[in-house]
Amino acid sequence: MANTDRRPTEWYRERTNYLAEFMLPERFATMQRVVANRTRYMTVCAENTFHPQNASALVRHCEAFGVQELHAIEFLCGFQANLHIVRGTDKWVDIRRYGSTAEAVAHLKGEGYRIVAATPHTDDTTPESFDVGAGKFCIVFGTEKQGISEEIMAVADQFVKIPMYGFVESLNVSACAAILIQGMVEKLHRSDVDWRLSENEQAELLYRWARESVKDDELILRKRFADI
Repeated sequence: MANTDRRPTEWYRERTNYLAEFMLPERFATMQRVVANRTRYMTVCAENTFHPQNASALVRHCEAFGVQELHAIEFLCGFQANLHIVRGTDKWVDIRRYGSTAEAVAHLKGEGYRIVAATPHTDDTTPESFDVGAGKFCIVFGTEKQGISEEIMAVADQFVKIPMYGFVESLNVSACAAILIQGMVEKLHRSDVDWRLSENEQAELLYRWARESVKDDELILRKRFADI
């Protein structure tokens, strides 16, 4: 979903509350609960995800654990979720696409994110020891076979790995992502970090979700509001 131009909080609320009259109260209450637990303090970046099932899993993991944005680097292949696997969760997560790793890194660092490469490394950390309070962070996952690119390795601020105790490191991208995303989100929820969206961001996102949820939303809104 593309962001709407940023408006005053009350602008969103008026239109959202009107749209709420056209959906079940239980559905609107669920949307309110979910938006209150969304975060952009933590985000995820996928580099050249080839398999649609892994792309779908990343979207579903982000949605399930409240990560609002997923960044996709696509200079070798497009980030294409399988509709049967993603099961509509892509409607609730913002996917940002980039034609190069440099473009993605420039945007993320410009937004103040730490680049955290998900790969074993001599100076790596584990989810348990990772400091979520040191500032916003983006976990980067590499390709299914090659892993993290040298370009990401060169610019990464930190490295994180999942400790494994078997003969081989056998977790695939989807499994690693699920473990890391869930672990980091739980740490955020237990911390003193202000990880939630701002009041205005929540209002804007809830407005977009309400429009996704109501059939003929534009026609309905224009009956009452000149500006939507």
